[in-house]
Amino acid sequence: MDQKSGGSRRQFFHRLGAAIPVAPAILRATDKGGTKPPVTGSGNHTFEVTHDWGELPKSISYGNTHGVCVDSQGHVYIHHTVHASSQSDDTMVVFDRNGKFVRSWGKEFKGGAHGLRIHKEGSQEFLYLCDTKRAVVAKLTLRGESVWELGYPKESSSYRLNADGSQAVKYSPTNLAIAPNGDVYVADGYGSSFINQYNFKGEFIRTFGGQGSEAGRLDCPHGIALDLRSTQPRLLVADRKNHRFQYFSLDGKHLGFAGLGGVKLPCHFDFRNDTLLVPDLEARVTLMDGHDQVLTQLGEDDSNTWGELRKEERSHFIPGKFVCPHSACFDHDGNIFVVEWVEVGRVTKLRRV
Repeated sequence: MDQKSGGSRRQFFHRLGAAIPVAPAILRATDKGGTKPPVTGSGNHTFEVTHDWGELPKSISYGNTHGVCVDSQGHVYIHHTVHASSQSDDTMVVFDRNGKFVRSWGKEFKGGAHGLRIHKEGSQEFLYLCDTKRAVVAKLTLRGESVWELGYPKESSSYRLNADGSQAVKYSPTNLAIAPNGDVYVADGYGSSFINQYNFKGEFIRTFGGQGSEAGRLDCPHGIALDLRSTQPRLLVADRKNHRFQYFSLDGKHLGFAGLGGVKLPCHFDFRNDTLLVPDLEARVTLMDGHDQVLTQLGEDDSNTWGELRKEERSHFIPGKFVCPHSACFDHDGNIFVVEWVEVGRVTKLRRV
């Protein structure tokens, strides 16, 4: 669920019952003549666009598609909120690299499925995710077995409890990052704009950030990632309502700003070598170089009144153009998967050409 300057995304949930067209689960975007997929980008950053990628079972109807990641085998994981018309309540849908359905699970995250990250620990991979409805962070196996779950960070002095034990501070985690030592950094994007740090066991370490626009303060830290492009690991935070990025040390000290003028409403990040991938809610996906300078904008639609378009049926979306990119990731071949905050869900594959 996404908050914006125009109001909370929660006000849109009552619209989830809107009709979704009955159509084949797999759709292929083509040009108006129906002959070939659209292309976006330029030069070394040119991609063929395939919208509605993946053979989605008829029993599953996407809600808002919020998270995407790829495991070591090339399997693609999509985390969505579940549409009201869906027969299945599974929020996690897994495809192979060719888009064939593999499995689904995650009924417990219905309505709140949000941030998603995969992390390899020894020989095993784990999924870390955020649920904005129940306000929890969870670590799970690739098949959905729970390892641990974190709720309200009452151990932090920034998150008070009322006398009756109820929560006194708003908390709604949106995304997370994982350090080389296994520490987990949780962005409270829809809550109080803090970053909460835990060790690999889920034990609380510290809180930093908080609401504001000055250095070290954040306004909707919607996305967060570990940046290994410099000599020392850094945290990169999508300071969305401040329309910028911020860099922090791993102990929470502000290191600098970036993205000014190059992003609008940045949502999250992924990396491929020195290239930074930024899904931007205002209708584009941005690629930046190792100095955070824009390389290209993908699928941008300047005419997009996306706050309304995102509630429309799929037939209103323009092939080759994005509506509301919410998360994105590279696969092992340098292709890009993009998921969008639209009521009927949208998964797009950008294939390198």
